[in-house]
Amino acid sequence: MNKKPVTAVIVGAGHRAFVYSKLALTDPDQLKIVGVADPDPIRRQKAREMFGFSEDACFEDADALAAAPKLADAVINGTMDQQHLATTIPLLDKGYDMLLEKPFAVCKEDMEQIVACAKKNHSKVMICHVLRYTPFYYGIKQRVVQGEIGDIINIQTLENVSYHHLSTSYVRGKWANSDLCGTSMLLAKCCHDLDIMMWMMSETKPAAVSSFGGKYQFRPENAPKEAGNYCMIDCPLVDTCLFSTKRLYIDHPDRWAFYVWDALEDKANPTIEDKIAWMKNKNSPYARCIYKCDNNVVDHQSVLVQFQNGATGTHNMTGGASAPLRRIHIIGTKGEIYGNFEESKFFVSKINPDPGKECDIEEVDLNVTGDMVGAYGGHGGGDERLAADFVHFIRGDKTSLACTSIFDSTAGHLTVYLADISREQGGKVQWFEE
Repeated sequence: MNKKPVTAVIVGAGHRAFVYSKLALTDPDQLKIVGVADPDPIRRQKAREMFGFSEDACFEDADALAAAPKLADAVINGTMDQQHLATTIPLLDKGYDMLLEKPFAVCKEDMEQIVACAKKNHSKVMICHVLRYTPFYYGIKQRVVQGEIGDIINIQTLENVSYHHLSTSYVRGKWANSDLCGTSMLLAKCCHDLDIMMWMMSETKPAAVSSFGGKYQFRPENAPKEAGNYCMIDCPLVDTCLFSTKRLYIDHPDRWAFYVWDALEDKANPTIEDKIAWMKNKNSPYARCIYKCDNNVVDHQSVLVQFQNGATGTHNMTGGASAPLRRIHIIGTKGEIYGNFEESKFFVSKINPDPGKECDIEEVDLNVTGDMVGAYGGHGGGDERLAADFVHFIRGDKTSLACTSIFDSTAGHLTVYLADISREQGGKVQWFEE
């Protein structure tokens, strides 16, 4: 029996919301986008043209959508982190189910309000922890669930944030200043990784956390003596500095384009001359010397977690690395699993005390590298798989092992909140409430 597609309204027509909504174009029997709420008329028009709904289904914000008659099954909420509380509560109260971008709340109080609202309305709220849906992490989770390495003793995760990603998002960009964006670096970037840790350790809960970190590199006192304030306006190092806006954005005009060139959205096909002019405009956050920005988030942080069953976990984030990297290493009572996300390859090493043996190692190559990356789509295939699972979730069909209900996402978020408190208090241990 054929089922009607799940209908949804985009709230916050930014990059991530369009990524998840793409399912409506690739598989219209599964998802249909029927409206948009966004204060930017250019983005509202873009959504209309992409999905073909009428002007009557365009709203300036979540409140305007909530005030209108309910017109869809669900909302795809891709608003900025600090807007999630204000855009989620009225729409859950209106009766919408929701796909909600991570992090779904910027603090414990907001998290508790959203969770309480979801419970009150019996809402189906799914969080966009896309790494769960990648073949790499999903494959590892399957091995853990099958008991191949026994009970987990320790889990180690690592994320190296590339220098150009750190510059674009966390020094010059939207998530550079927690006073403005509402989120810490750990919450904005690594709630993925802490969620993976909690997902792998789902048979137990975190009991305590400690953390250290800080802002090490991009501070005014570290700027070269000759450095100007704006790379392409007054800096003699524009052609030699590793972090020059010319070298990061003009020489790589398509990398991070959605963020760097958002002010040029009114131009159908901005030229390189348009982009150079924007990099020479003092109103562009990306025109600034990387050492002289208003960033206050950390560029490195280490987290140590104690679980209720006695197991431990660590996460290390370092920003400014030469290349992006995520690694995981899980040690159990019968063996280990370790791997590199960028290579989409992991190894299962099982204890073997037979004569002449030490362990048996199986290599699992998921072949999601090189030319295959595009075939699998964003986040190593996670974006598309998540959107499809959201449809199953709303319909009440069987969901995957990765299904990220809001109630499954609270442990990871709480770990981040407490880790940041610990870091601010010099590593003082923070205990989870019973």
